[in-house]
Amino acid sequence: MSNAQHLASVMVTAFIDAVNRGVDLVPVVADSTSTAKIAPFIKAFPGRLINVGIAEQTLVGTAAGLALGGKIAVTCNAAPFLVSRANEQVKVDVCYNNTNVKLFGLNAGASYGPLASTHHSIDDIAVMRGFGNIEIYAPSCPLECRQIIDYALDHVGPVYIRLDGKELPQLHDENYRFRPGAIDELREGRDIALVAMGSTVHEVVHAAEQLAEKGISAGVIAVPSIRPCDTQQLRNLLNHYPAVITVEEHNVNGGVGSLVAEVLAEGGGGIRLLRLGIADGEYAIAGDRAATRARHGIDASSVVNHAARICTGEK
Repeated sequence: MSNAQHLASVMVTAFIDAVNRGVDLVPVVADSTSTAKIAPFIKAFPGRLINVGIAEQTLVGTAAGLALGGKIAVTCNAAPFLVSRANEQVKVDVCYNNTNVKLFGLNAGASYGPLASTHHSIDDIAVMRGFGNIEIYAPSCPLECRQIIDYALDHVGPVYIRLDGKELPQLHDENYRFRPGAIDELREGRDIALVAMGSTVHEVVHAAEQLAEKGISAGVIAVPSIRPCDTQQLRNLLNHYPAVITVEEHNVNGGVGSLVAEVLAEGGGGIRLLRLGIADGEYAIAGDRAATRARHGIDASSVVNHAARICTGEK
């Protein structure tokens, strides 16, 4: 579908609408106004945004303080720095103390491309899954993103939302309704299930289309809600397939691949699983998005090749 949008722009529009309807929302940035595309919010509400400078620990601590004071505090900065540099503050100030902070991890995955490993966020979901008491979401398109944000702003408690750094087209029509925990089945199939989160959902959608041309029926399952997650729904969907491939712009450990592995292992059965992502011990390469995904085997073409081999019985 068309109508591609940058998810940070969707975020800012949601913030503006929230304040207009009476939500006492305060964004906090760490010298990340351009990353957050927050200029329209500043124009609409001068003086409401707080910029702590390049100090991610202060960013999270400030947001926690605002939340304790009754504000809806939202942090808006790059995922790699939010998760790595403010790790302890996220753990203690937000999760342990159950403060009403919404953490937005912007430009997640390998969105920064040529800026390489220091700027790539390929471990954020794993880290956040390791913390207790925080909901975790990874929207795959603008409409889903907006609905997740609206939910998060109404929900009382810590939330982490992983946002891609590129424009994404719509995957859902206007009838789509996000529900926390729900699994999103985008395409039914019978031969193999392709499971993804965030922007890599688009890769598996394209892969399923290409596989159909080869006579292979691939189902597409998106997991926008990492925690909470309706594992029973996910298990029921996967049980219809003899094989599953998970795809993520994230380390193969701790992300959606690990989540699916846990669900399959706890549910029993002999479903074959292949996890595609950034391999254990590797970091995403420095390069444009297409080259990075091809190098790490998480682009549509790589998914097609793996799925075809599995479905034809090749090793």
